[in-house]
Amino acid sequence: MMTTTTTTTTKEAVWIPTGNMNTARTFHTQVTLENGNVLVAGGISDSKTALGRAEVYNPSTGLWTATSNMNTARCHHTASILMNGDVLVAGGQSVNGPLSSAEVYNPSTGLWTTTGGMKTVRYHHTASTLTNGYVLVVGGTSDGKTALGSAEVYNPSTGRWTTTGIRNTARSLHTTSILTNGNILVAGGVGINGTLNSAEVCNPSTGLWTTNITMSTARVYHTASILTNGNVLVAGGQGDGDAVLNSAEVLNLSTGLWITIGNMSTARFLHTQVTLKNGNVLVVGGVNGSTALCSAEMYNPSTGLWTTNITMSTARVYHTASILSNGNVLVAGGIADDSTILNSAEIYG
Repeated sequence: MMTTTTTTTTKEAVWIPTGNMNTARTFHTQVTLENGNVLVAGGISDSKTALGRAEVYNPSTGLWTATSNMNTARCHHTASILMNGDVLVAGGQSVNGPLSSAEVYNPSTGLWTTTGGMKTVRYHHTASTLTNGYVLVVGGTSDGKTALGSAEVYNPSTGRWTTTGIRNTARSLHTTSILTNGNILVAGGVGINGTLNSAEVCNPSTGLWTTNITMSTARVYHTASILTNGNVLVAGGQGDGDAVLNSAEVLNLSTGLWITIGNMSTARFLHTQVTLKNGNVLVVGGVNGSTALCSAEMYNPSTGLWTTNITMSTARVYHTASILSNGNVLVAGGIADDSTILNSAEIYG
């Protein structure tokens, strides 16, 4: 009897340039819509003034199409997908200063509608869509100097914001992660007394905050993402004395403890981090001291190890990244090593 041997070849992922955005931008937001397209909004361009322009990327064609402008030009804002597929944009900075305003984008019509404003002007905050469909906004700053301790919740049904429980620590430039139990983990950032290693958890049902065990390393401008087992990976950033970090740690939800894992190959901050469909985590770009990075590396939760990945075509910092419906990753905009604001985009997959 003849034996037939079948060999399966696994394609190695690479970076491929895709269509350029119509507008070069940084400090913008990027979200993958329910229809698989990607919305990029706001930021700043070469004029160094906030942008009202928004555009949509179609992964099938690799092309960007301008959509209607936001009602308010803004940068350093947040963008959140609502339960109905619309996108809520909140806060940020405009040419006239920090914003409390918010607006909603309807992907079906391509139009922006002004909704209720937040109680507090803020930027460098975070925004998370809760399991009940509300959006929780946390921290940030109103003046670029003092971190905010306040948090507020947006109700899409009424278009109104309400203040929620006072947090234990005022912070800006932190990360926020939605845990598998629906609670919200806030970690690191900068507070009144400098860079933070503290973390705290909000229970949306009660609006109460509880202090979590502290991270091993104080960090700001870091990244965080949920692993497939529900744990949280935090990587890079700047530490005490503005030291650029290559360290990473994982919050084990079962024990409530942070566990230091292997270091990244390259210290970096202002990078992006995405959990892939296979459970690995891709960290991309950022800056190491004064040099923008084109390097990328991959964390494997099964081994706890980082491996250096193929580099991007363009070094970039202050860019955005999101996972597409096919599992590929789209990276867009940012600032190049020569301080040029970029309109380029590339795909990892």
